[in-house]
Amino acid sequence: MADYKAPLRDMRFVLFELFDGEGLARLPGYEEFTRDLIDPILEEGARFCEEVLHPLNRSGDEEGCRLENGVVRTPAGFPEAYRLFREGGWPSLAGDPEYGGQGLPHLVDVFITEMICSANLSFGLYPGLTHGACVALTAYGSQELKDAYLPKMVEGSWSGTMCLTEPHCGTDLGLLRTKAEPQPDGSYRLTGSKMFISAGEHDLTENIVHLVLARLPDAPKGVKGISLFLVPKFLPREDGAPGARNGVACGALEHKMGIKASATCVMNFDGATGWLVGEPHKGLRAMFSMMNMERVAVGLQGLGVAEASYQGASAYARERLQGRSLKGAKYPAKPADPIVVHPDVRRMLLTQRAYAEGGRALAAWTAQALDAARRDPDPARRREAEDFVALMTPIVKALLTDLGFEAANLGMQVLGGHGYIREHGMEQYARDARIAQIYEGANGIQALDLVGRKLPADFGRLLRSFFHPVSDYVEARKGDKALREFVEPLAKAFTRLQQATAQIARAGLRDPDEAGAAATDYLRLFGLVALAYLWARMAEVSLAKIAAGDEDRFYAGKIAVARFFMQRLLPQTGALHAAIMAGAGALMALEDADF
Repeated sequence: MADYKAPLRDMRFVLFELFDGEGLARLPGYEEFTRDLIDPILEEGARFCEEVLHPLNRSGDEEGCRLENGVVRTPAGFPEAYRLFREGGWPSLAGDPEYGGQGLPHLVDVFITEMICSANLSFGLYPGLTHGACVALTAYGSQELKDAYLPKMVEGSWSGTMCLTEPHCGTDLGLLRTKAEPQPDGSYRLTGSKMFISAGEHDLTENIVHLVLARLPDAPKGVKGISLFLVPKFLPREDGAPGARNGVACGALEHKMGIKASATCVMNFDGATGWLVGEPHKGLRAMFSMMNMERVAVGLQGLGVAEASYQGASAYARERLQGRSLKGAKYPAKPADPIVVHPDVRRMLLTQRAYAEGGRALAAWTAQALDAARRDPDPARRREAEDFVALMTPIVKALLTDLGFEAANLGMQVLGGHGYIREHGMEQYARDARIAQIYEGANGIQALDLVGRKLPADFGRLLRSFFHPVSDYVEARKGDKALREFVEPLAKAFTRLQQATAQIARAGLRDPDEAGAAATDYLRLFGLVALAYLWARMAEVSLAKIAAGDEDRFYAGKIAVARFFMQRLLPQTGALHAAIMAGAGALMALEDADF
């Protein structure tokens, strides 16, 4: 397996040159997060991921987790790595300062999360879910629950899970059957079974806090009858330490295609003691505060795998000797040229790189809006940022995971037969990446969310948070000759997006299947336009640096990749536009029984 090196140069470019990372200190609560503090955090995060987490990636995949007498044992090295992770303060980095967290801005945290996902995706699932559980508990838990659980969860000595799926229901949570019976002391007894529970049981923390969706006895049918409960593995004693074992246990471990070092559990609740989080029958709203955070995090999983796969493929392509350049020997002193000289290999590498670097910019753009939505003192800017985050969440989740899997497959293809065997580690990236397109809401569901909820919300208000800045950018730079090769393709693709949006709005009102049939293509079209906008901006920054005399080869490379994206990848929008405009007829004509 190739070494992983955190792409700090590109991260700093996105953070400080593309976006105003140094301006974070102007937001209330972020005053201390200047570049002097941010740079060391990134550097130390890179060191930890490169030296501690990445060396465990392949061995963790090969060993996997095992269930012994109801206890899940993680692979060798994982407990020690988690201890170092906790001692280094990494679990609390983005945590709420009120409960011991360090309050790191989202715009910085996305890079730490990406590095963890690149270095060891399975490991990253353990603390990642805990952060989401903290978000839900902070927003909806009683003060008593927050005081009892959040400090331990924020510091990482206790972890968290999200328990939604049952054997008979995944996306359709209205069908869930887990029951919660009220008790005289104000607690509840939960009975039922959940499956596909990431980090449901493990040996990394001293307690595990499950957030569980269940039904009260008087619950109405469907999603309006779902409540959220906090159910710990061990019931806390009066001093706060873990006490008696609760009635929750791991019944089995799933045997999976990838992320084998992450414990994916069947969790059985047998009269387990729990406490209500939020209002009765309003659990789905509370759970979605966690799920929306997790959806952005899952997008970062796709991004992390894309970057790691690109690094492995590019290193191999520069070293593997095979054949000669079509123009003749480029390295005549060697018995053959490295395969990086071949156009098709370069196509695959450039596609991986364009998706990874463009995805990094998209994730950062969304994270910047998350910070503004929570910290900006101007209510109007907060609302605009909230609209942007709501609009982009399904796009970040689905686009980056789709592109991450595509990049992982390309990385394997670059290595040919050597990519298909374990020795180089490339096939693991493809196996690990695949789940990210499925969990936390399959990507088809994200597309339906985009066209069914986000587009029509408040008569298209959310769309303005994206359409206006892109339109303004194109209008302001359409006469700039130096930017023409970037702005003109962006403008054409943006026009296609506008036309597709209008078509879905018109046809979807007449026939909901029209919107559903267009959804996946529309999300991809939207995402590619977002990447094109960011690639145009990255090219503009790089051109300005070169014009100012900066000789850093980084900027020339950035312009070259931007040019490749515009010429070779953005044209996908033409086909996507044609498919959307064709309508639902061809999709819906075949009778159900004929499939």
